[in-house]
Amino acid sequence: MAALDRRIVYHFDWTVFTLSLGLAAVGLVSVLSGTWGGTRHGLDPLVVRQLLWIGVGTALMTAVALLDYRALGSYAYLIYAGAVALLVVVAVAGHSTGGSRRWINLGVLKLEPSEVAKLALVLVMVRYMREEPPRGGWKAHQMIVPAILLAVPAALVLKQPDLGTALILILLTATLVFVGGLNRRTLIVLMLGAVLVAPVGWHYLKPYQRERLVSFLNPQSDPLGSGYHIIQSEIAIGSGGHWGKGLFKGTQARLNFLPEQTTDFIFAVFAEEFGFAGSMLLLGLYAGLIARGAWIARHARDRFGSMLAIGVTGIIFWQVAINIGMATGMLPVVGITLPLVSYGGSSLIAMMIAMGLLISINVRRYLF
Repeated sequence: MAALDRRIVYHFDWTVFTLSLGLAAVGLVSVLSGTWGGTRHGLDPLVVRQLLWIGVGTALMTAVALLDYRALGSYAYLIYAGAVALLVVVAVAGHSTGGSRRWINLGVLKLEPSEVAKLALVLVMVRYMREEPPRGGWKAHQMIVPAILLAVPAALVLKQPDLGTALILILLTATLVFVGGLNRRTLIVLMLGAVLVAPVGWHYLKPYQRERLVSFLNPQSDPLGSGYHIIQSEIAIGSGGHWGKGLFKGTQARLNFLPEQTTDFIFAVFAEEFGFAGSMLLLGLYAGLIARGAWIARHARDRFGSMLAIGVTGIIFWQVAINIGMATGMLPVVGITLPLVSYGGSSLIAMMIAMGLLISINVRRYLF
């Protein structure tokens, strides 16, 4: 046992661990900056809670890294069922804020089950596709189960309503199914089906969600309404220039022009104060983490580990792409946090657990 412990420590993936903590540190500084001057004495409670969650997340990341990820395969459907049950609880008796019912109030922490659902969906999809695909790839009738596994949590998340997370669930499933070995003909059929279903999905969107999607094309058409978020975010990012205004000197956040400045639009807060150079550094940290995740997936010793690494890395990739895309006006505002950086206990802890899984996958390839 002692020899095994030494081997785990020796092969521990310090790259993923360090990049995760680096991004969390960027987030802590950004939350501090976004709330600076909001209270007369001491730190804002948001900063204190974020620091606490970083500590809890780091401990859980380390604990998960020491576990054997292969054991999760046996509990994948149970974990998935638990995540769905939590989403049902939210729908029935969840805590509402800003017109959305997304949280379960636990006192110390407002648990957001949709963050758990991302990991649970990845795990159950990987469990279903852990065997090599049949000759020619997965066919349409073999995608019925993944479609059902996706539809249940996606429908519950849309009911909250949370369009952004539902979109992430869809993209994660598409990524895993594609990488898992989808039949080419089936891929074409699914793409055509998605195009045909899109108008139906539009019908079920909330009015404000439709307005945000439409205003994406021309934010100036409603500068004080649906286009306000994009306009203010673009002003903040653009005013940062090459080197930024400096820590605590960003006016958009300081004067409360920028909405959701510690969550969905935290990138704009960071970009205003640290400029283009700082933004490139932040993107470099994400690029390093995504590249490391892809490397771990490629070198995993079994298909289950490889697919799991792809799913976990996919969460990072898609959330970064969509969050920064909407902050810069390149994508519609759909409500997605910046992983490991945005304020929020559930998202931060869930992402650190995911990073622990990446480390576990990489460590265990040396122990087989």
